[in-house]
Amino acid sequence: MNTIVLNRGKDKAAWQLHPWIFSGAINKVKGAPLNGSLVQVFNADDEFIAFGVYNAQSRVAVRLLEWDPNRVVDESWWRDRIRRSVELRKHLLTAENNTVRLVFAEADFLPGLIVDKYGDFISIQVHSSGIELVKSVVVDELVTLLAPRGIYERSDLKSREHEGLPNSNGLLYGETPPEFVEVMENGIRYQINIVEGQKSGFYCDQRENRWLTAQYVADKRVLDCFCYSGGFTLNAFKQGASEVVSVDSSALAVDTLKRNLISNGFDAVKSRAVQSDVNKYLRQLGEEGEKFDLIVLDPPKYAPSRSSLEKASRAYKDLNRRGLMLLSSGGLLATFSCSGAMDIDTFKQVVSWAALDAGREIQFIRQFSQPEDHPVRASFPEGEYLKGLLVRVV
Repeated sequence: MNTIVLNRGKDKAAWQLHPWIFSGAINKVKGAPLNGSLVQVFNADDEFIAFGVYNAQSRVAVRLLEWDPNRVVDESWWRDRIRRSVELRKHLLTAENNTVRLVFAEADFLPGLIVDKYGDFISIQVHSSGIELVKSVVVDELVTLLAPRGIYERSDLKSREHEGLPNSNGLLYGETPPEFVEVMENGIRYQINIVEGQKSGFYCDQRENRWLTAQYVADKRVLDCFCYSGGFTLNAFKQGASEVVSVDSSALAVDTLKRNLISNGFDAVKSRAVQSDVNKYLRQLGEEGEKFDLIVLDPPKYAPSRSSLEKASRAYKDLNRRGLMLLSSGGLLATFSCSGAMDIDTFKQVVSWAALDAGREIQFIRQFSQPEDHPVRASFPEGEYLKGLLVRVV
């Protein structure tokens, strides 16, 4: 087997079970491993550390898989990892929730693989060359375990460029998902588009936060920004919101939201769906003197890396400032960041600065995080990306 030897002093994280070896930590490559192939990793004193998959083009040159030298990383190893990940989520699949993340990459010791279940269909994303080489095994094991109607790949990802992989979208097994697949979450019906929707089709990482936020909306006027297919909007209507204004820049998202309102029998008169740039629309609402009782801000990832954190912090601050200025006294702001580079303490500071600029006094009354099907591996804290705050204007 090809061997990777690390520079002296560059093995600490690997011994502590962190799954990434960066290219700068490598002293020597023995052999000629192909991208995605299995390698063994040793430290400078010739001590075995772990098995992993190698990629010469990626900054993350080795993704570690197995630290036990006596375990063979073969087809049965991959199948066992997938089986364990699925088994850990089965209790989450109920009559009220049939959408769940089955595999969460590094957190499930399967670096580079995302698997989401949407009703009878499965959507997968492949981020790494190691997973690309065993993709057929992944698909076969998912079919064996879950017997889905279809498995569709949505690997149109920036991260694949760094692995030397082209985008890859298409059917891997069974039936192509129809234009709209109906799923259930929190007892609410969603018509989701797996083939053309954002990411893998839906954001099931906000399942619990949608429900928690909706506990504060009875008889309240709500503004749902970056609404996508209407997760916060629909939960708000289910819990008795008097009116919800939903905003997204995507025409497909707004159209899907309207479909979801009809599917659930919610009163369309109480809903206003707006296709617009959110920041532009917030400025417009401010000029019109609009006020809301609860505002949701769930933007896309502003900080994809630590190098972009300063610029992202300014964007988060400006967005939250605009939101806070539209709240009535005593109103609530549910604000989120899905940027892994921004931790919760930094996010709190940014929101505090936004409040100062808006001239509003605030209290933090709840923190939000990602649900249990998006676990955070102790040796990989980078997997904790979703955080949120419920803020009261006083």
